[in-house]
Formats: sequence, structure tokens, C-alpha cells
Amino acid sequence: MPLTTWATDYVHLVLATGRHDPNFVDAYYGPPAWKAAAEAGEPRPLPAVRAEAARLLEGVAAAEAGPGEAVRRDYLRGQLGAVAAHLARLAGQAFTFDDEAEALYQVRPPVTPEADFEAALGRLDQLLAGPGPVQDRYQRARERVIVPTERVDAVFQAAIHEARERTRQHATLPASDHFRVEYVRDKAWSAYNWYQGGGSSVIQVNLDLPITIDRALDLAAHEGYPGHHVYNALLEQRFAQERGWVEFTVYPLFSPQSLIAEGTANFGIEVAFPGVERLAFERDVLFPLAGLDPQDAAFWARVQAELKLLAFADNEAARGYLDGHLDRSQAEAYLMRYSLRTAAQAAQRLRFIETYRSYVINYNLGEQRVRDWVNHQGGTADQPTRRWAVFVELISSPRLPKSLGF
Repeated sequence: MPLTTWATDYVHLVLATGRHDPNFVDAYYGPPAWKAAAEAGEPRPLPAVRAEAARLLEGVAAAEAGPGEAVRRDYLRGQLGAVAAHLARLAGQAFTFDDEAEALYQVRPPVTPEADFEAALGRLDQLLAGPGPVQDRYQRARERVIVPTERVDAVFQAAIHEARERTRQHATLPASDHFRVEYVRDKAWSAYNWYQGGGSSVIQVNLDLPITIDRALDLAAHEGYPGHHVYNALLEQRFAQERGWVEFTVYPLFSPQSLIAEGTANFGIEVAFPGVERLAFERDVLFPLAGLDPQDAAFWARVQAELKLLAFADNEAARGYLDGHLDRSQAEAYLMRYSLRTAAQAAQRLRFIETYRSYVINYNLGEQRVRDWVNHQGGTADQPTRRWAVFVELISSPRLPKSLGF
């Protein structure tokens, strides 16, 4: 059978899996009748869905790829392998944190020693002057740059407008490019892009979590431009629309695609707002819009630089908690110490880990792998035009983590 037939069956498989896990299908913009059929009646029994995944894996592996379709077959095999692994977990198969991450996202997350976190805390201890533990001093500094709730929309809209204009200079977006921002509460995440198809997204921002000035810009770029919105729009345009590759009308969240999606969304912040350009935009535009003191901008930027390494504390907390080496209170304490969260923030992050499990690696490790690959292709920080070109090529290609070679 041609790959297109297997690809059609893959879409139906992803939709069927979504009946057993409501978080699984992140986006679908294929034929409405396919979704309606998948949602009609009782879900297909899990053993039958697992058998279908095994059939498709075998079929795609043996299928002949047409001209230009070798990368397509590799993409389908990688995605199908993750679907099969996720179905196995839903059926009760136990995975360690590392095994699950490798099965779903094609990478085995390295361990970050606590000594590395302690060194970062030591540098922050020097940077954050004043009495009390470094965690308390960090929270006091953070309170100075929290955007008042009534100003969040103005700040976020300005950030996403600037991110969009910068992205448009380097990527050809669909003529239908459009997004809508909604503000929500009671979610496990801080923000989410719900891609609707046709170049349109709904970007939701969780107001339960106070938004710092840097986070506003991060979310605008990560969820919008050149992050998730652009990634989904370019893949849909280039493959689903122009080539008729139907597998790009569905996005299964727990799959290798997510390491690329989250990694590029995080690294895209740096691509769009490198170094001093980010500092200038936050200081001159966002701080005044938020009613905050622009003189705090440079100091807060230095603090954020030190937090890059501490982001990997999420992986270690998740590994310990999900593998049973840390109980809830210990995992929350770990997050409070090494990611400088308050008790409430640590509890919220653990809620995310319970829901999305090893997915946490896609943010920090994904960003690291994407940065390494872009740099290896000549897209280093001192070559911004080349960096943009390599980055845009990556977010408009069906590459999966294994193909990055790092």
C-alpha cells in the first residue's frame, strides 16, 4: 500500500487513542467526518487499538516510499512508535521516567547532578543581595516584576505583536494567519496554544499564575511567534495542504514531534529576541506598559540567565516522583529548593508532572537539542540571519529528534 493509505490509518489511530486519553490529541484539523466517527459511540477497546498500532508500525516499515517520501516514512514510524508506547502505558505497562521519555520522545534524558544546581544557587546567592534564604530573596525580586492583572492583556498583546513582526521578516506565514487570546483559570499549565487549522490559533493564558514581565514575552514567542502557532501553521501549509500528507492534520501530544515543537518554541524566544534586543524591548516597551520600573530590567535579565540551568530541576523532580524515589512532599521540596518556587508554585508544577509525566523534558532538553542543532548548521548567535534561516527550515520540516543527531 502507498504511504498515504498508512498515513490515513495513522490519523484514525491517533483519534481512537484520544478516546482513551483526553490529553492525547493536541490538535486536529482534518476531515470533520473522521473526528465525528472517532467520537461516536463507545471507544474502541484498548487491545484493538494496540493491535492496530502494531499493524501500522509493521506496514509502514515495509512500505515503499515514493520520491521524496523517505523522510515521510521515518516520521510516521517515529510517531507510530510513540503511539504504541503510550497505548502500552494506558494498558498498564510500567515505564521508568527515562524509558518513557525515550519511547515517546526519542531521547534519553541525562541526569543533572545536584552539584550543578547548587552552583547555580550559589551564583544567585551572590546576585540577589539581602537577608534570608536565596529562595526568599528570589521571590521578593520576582514580585517587583509581576505584571498587574489589569495590565496583562496590554503587555501580552504588545509582546505578541512584536514577536509576530520579527517572525514575518524571516518566515512566510499563511495569508490566513490569525490568533485569538483568551484568559483562563484552573489549568495545570501557564499557557497553551490550541491550533485550529487554516493558520488560526487560540492562545490561552492562565491567570491563576502571576505573570512576570519576562514570562509575558516568553509566552508570546513560545505559544505564538515563532513558536507553536507558526510551527503548526507552516507544517499544515507545507505538508497537509501543498503535498496532501494527511498525517499533518493531527498532532498527538505524547510523541517525538513534541520535543521539536517545545524545543523550537523555547529556542525561538532567543532567535526572535537575542540578548540586548530582548533587554531593550522589555525595558523600553513592556516595563512601562506594565507600570513597572524599567531600571529593574537589566538586573532581572541577569537573574533569568542563571535560571536556565535550574529549569532542569523539573526533570529530576519528575524522575524521582514518577519512579517512586520521592514522595509528594519531597518532590515539592525539591522544586522549591532547586527551581526557587513557592510551596503553591511547586504544588502546581507537580500537578503538571502528574498529568503530563515525562513531557517536562521537552522544554529544557528540547531547547538544548534544538540550539545545538541550529548552531551546528551555522546558525550561531553571531550569525542571526543564518540562525533564522536554519530555525525556519526546522519548524517547517518533518524532522524528529533522532534526525537531529545530538
